[in-house]
Amino acid sequence: MASERRRRGGGSGARERPRERGTRREQREQQRGAGRARTALAVAAVALTVAFGLAAVAEWNRWSETSRLVTPHPAPPALAPGSTGSLASPQRFWGTYRPHVYFGMKTRSPRALVTGLMWLQQREGGGSLRHTCEQSDGLSRYGWLMHDGENFGVQEIRDGGLVLKTEFVKRPGGDHGGGWSWRVTARMEGTGDPALLLSLFFYVATDGQGMLHPHLENKTRLAAVTGTTEELGDFTLTFLPPTADAEGEPKHASYNYLDVPIPGLHLLTDVVRSSLSNRFVFSGLGGPRRRFFAVDTFKGLPGWDRRPPPPPRGHLLLHQVTLELPATLEVVFESGSAAAGQHREQLSGAALSSSLSQHAAEFERRFEETFGLAQKGFPPAQRRFAQAALSDLLGGVGYFHGRSLIQSPQPGERPVPGAEASLLTAVPSRSFFPRGFLWDEGFHQLLLARWDPALSREILAHWLDLMNVEGWIPREQILGDEALAKVPPEFVPQLSETANPPTLLLALEQLLPVAPQPYLHRIFPRLRAWYHWYNRTQAGPLPFTFRWRGRDAHPELFLNAKTLASGLDDYPRASHPSPDERHLDLRCWMAVASRVLATVAERLGEPADGYRAMEQALTDNALLDQHHWAPELGAFADYGNHSTAVGLRWHQVAPAAPGQPPPEPRLVREVREAPRPRFVGALGYVSLFPLLLGVLRPDSPRLPAVLAAMRSEQQLWTPFGLRSLAADSTFYLRRNSQHDPPYWRGAVWININYLALRALRGYAKAKGPQQARAEELYQELRHNLITNVYRQFAESGFLWENYNDSTGHGQGCRPFAGWTALVVLAMAEDY
Repeated sequence: MASERRRRGGGSGARERPRERGTRREQREQQRGAGRARTALAVAAVALTVAFGLAAVAEWNRWSETSRLVTPHPAPPALAPGSTGSLASPQRFWGTYRPHVYFGMKTRSPRALVTGLMWLQQREGGGSLRHTCEQSDGLSRYGWLMHDGENFGVQEIRDGGLVLKTEFVKRPGGDHGGGWSWRVTARMEGTGDPALLLSLFFYVATDGQGMLHPHLENKTRLAAVTGTTEELGDFTLTFLPPTADAEGEPKHASYNYLDVPIPGLHLLTDVVRSSLSNRFVFSGLGGPRRRFFAVDTFKGLPGWDRRPPPPPRGHLLLHQVTLELPATLEVVFESGSAAAGQHREQLSGAALSSSLSQHAAEFERRFEETFGLAQKGFPPAQRRFAQAALSDLLGGVGYFHGRSLIQSPQPGERPVPGAEASLLTAVPSRSFFPRGFLWDEGFHQLLLARWDPALSREILAHWLDLMNVEGWIPREQILGDEALAKVPPEFVPQLSETANPPTLLLALEQLLPVAPQPYLHRIFPRLRAWYHWYNRTQAGPLPFTFRWRGRDAHPELFLNAKTLASGLDDYPRASHPSPDERHLDLRCWMAVASRVLATVAERLGEPADGYRAMEQALTDNALLDQHHWAPELGAFADYGNHSTAVGLRWHQVAPAAPGQPPPEPRLVREVREAPRPRFVGALGYVSLFPLLLGVLRPDSPRLPAVLAAMRSEQQLWTPFGLRSLAADSTFYLRRNSQHDPPYWRGAVWININYLALRALRGYAKAKGPQQARAEELYQELRHNLITNVYRQFAESGFLWENYNDSTGHGQGCRPFAGWTALVVLAMAEDY
């Protein structure tokens, strides 16, 4: 039994040992498996953590980049703190800072009190209500004849046979910017209806703050408005009874008024139009009874019956006067603080006439002292034209407040609102571009700086204060609801990689001799940041080369992808956008920027060697030849991935679904020759930039070829100025897409012609083999330019965006008293 047990035991023991080893192995495998599982879980957890971390980092980077785009630059403001208020700058507190309306004034405040004029020629069916400047209104003329930029202005408006003359004079006094008086004179001329009924609408409105109180006579005539705002204190606005003339003979009229909350200033026209009713009857003295349209009950705006109306943001009080012509009406704004404790005669009637005459005489004296056109032999008609050009630019200075909409270049990112900002700026066109444009503004200030250096310095400071932490300034400023209402939504976002030529530096260079040292100290940190932003973000593929970013994203849709950043929009560049492009005009702008930064730095005792070294490199004519002289063209040119055989052809798009009609055909680009790296064969304004900005030496062997291209009638020369693209170019007057007519492809533009005159005058004064030739071209070009711009103004009543190179006729938008007003400096030979 014992042996049995031992055998069993032994057997049993022998059999059980392998099982024990297997069990332990399984346990170890299980432990290893568990370990591997734990490791896998840990790895997965780490991977997930890393993934989340990377995603978080990416999200943080995106957020950080977006945040930086909308973060203001940390340097102290370029605009001196407190310098724009009613106490610090009373003479500029009120102004015609609403360039998009035919006549109106506002305070230079974020939530301003606004005043304005509308009119309606009473016809069967109602006629057209005029308020904001619209090209579609078809007015034969409107614009300032005199405007000193500060205290006084005279404007003429021609609407068919109706002639309106609007005048204003400001009156200093008190602590809130003083007061002002308006006079509006209306008459019929030519084929106009002498029995016409005219309604004039004078209004005052608040925008987010302030109180208005109407004061009525006979329950129908709004005789006055009293009110108060934070910036203005107490005030009174008086609507004087109409007269037959400035002498004060009473005039019969019918009166209506409107008192209504408004959802925003951009809807003023719609609110008034919606309130009109033709239930009213005009009874003239001994004349027939006639129905007319007048403000009655506000009926709401389109769509309000389908959705809740927006909450009111302000208050509108409107005074309507309906009468036969001729007639004169006056409005007087009086500041409570100016009238307190003293008796002042109201600035109206004879007192207003006297004040207007004094200001007009002072304007003419100052104009001649500044520009000397009578001394140069210009006849009175041409001097009045030059006064109107300057005045229209000054009368187009606007004050805007709001936020830009900023678009990051990162794919999928939505536009975000920038920091709240204010901007005092001139505008290119009151009808089509009543907002600030960066590269336009530098040209505007070349003229305004001659008239009023202090105003010009202030405007430059406003622009520099728009800079973000990266050193970038958005190229187009659409600030506030009124500005936004004039821009299609797709054009509102500003692309953060897109530059614009730093033309502000041209104006600053002109201002430097009289610029106070504290002003330069304030603006220099921002100038430095702006300069480094260009060098960092617009650098080219080789040292000392530059490339505009932000060309059209879908070049296949365009004959030549636009380059909005350059300001020259559709001017032909390399056919296939690539990082290898070298843009000649930007290189020359950076040479100017380096020179101006060096000069400012030296004035302030700041390090300037780096700027001077960059200026020396960018004006090195041998390096310029190496990067931009195209021997096969005999001209300076851009360089890039370019095909010389491109065109537009109609492409039939396939139907979206079976049985559906095919979409409209569209023009798409056809490339008949593969692109390759080469110089871009487009002779035009860009080819001239080494001359235009003084980069080309007077003794350069390239100067004769540049001058020859300028004077060639087959290329750039016309009897009206230099055309933008050579007439023998394959891109000359060619559409860029189905919806893009030629823009910078042949038309004569005054800003570039002004730079050409300035450059030619410089070469004519510098010793060199082309001195006499430059003088000859200068005299001829100046005569052609002045003669045509004046002729077109005399015939059409407007300055124009550009001029046809074949006929000289004005084209594009009008009025364009932006850089076209540089004709005044050409007349004065002030460069």
